[in-house]
Amino acid sequence: MKKTIHSAVSLFVVIAIALACTRTVTRVDEDKTIDLSGRWNDTDSRLVAEEMSKDMLNRPWRSDFETAKGKKPTFIVGIITNKSSEHIEPETFIKDLERECINTGLVRVVQNSELREKIRTERADQQQFASAETTKKWGRELGADYMLFGTINSIVDTYNKKQVTYYQVNLELADLETNELVWIGEKKIKKYIVN
Repeated sequence: MKKTIHSAVSLFVVIAIALACTRTVTRVDEDKTIDLSGRWNDTDSRLVAEEMSKDMLNRPWRSDFETAKGKKPTFIVGIITNKSSEHIEPETFIKDLERECINTGLVRVVQNSELREKIRTERADQQQFASAETTKKWGRELGADYMLFGTINSIVDTYNKKQVTYYQVNLELADLETNELVWIGEKKIKKYIVN
């Protein structure tokens, strides 16, 4: 009898553990806001990129350039440094920014230095291995007129089971020829978390 009760209890414990460990995964629309932890997430990256690129492209520097040069300005995204208290991959935010800017059709964006080297390696290979009709020529790269760079910062304030996380993204756009700052943007996000 004791053995039967012990076996039943053991079986119940195993079933309870198995049920507690099951996980459900549901696909959702990538634009849906889901904030599980209160930390920086995909929604923050996308919304900040949308707002900051819109602000940047609608400032006088762009129309001043087009009036003076008669063409769309070209820029490159330089370093965006994560100085926050958590791990944030700046590459995701950079790609969100580049996509937003390119998709407006108001500016041209060139590759960063790391990827430019890969493109140059491919172009060098074409010189030797591709047909003359399809080989891409040297010396035709598009030079950037401006460079965008910035930081992602955070401040965390915690008391008892409450937390406020404040994010501040600062971006600056500099003229590559003159070093003049032509635009400075700032976006703030504050999250209140109760555990």
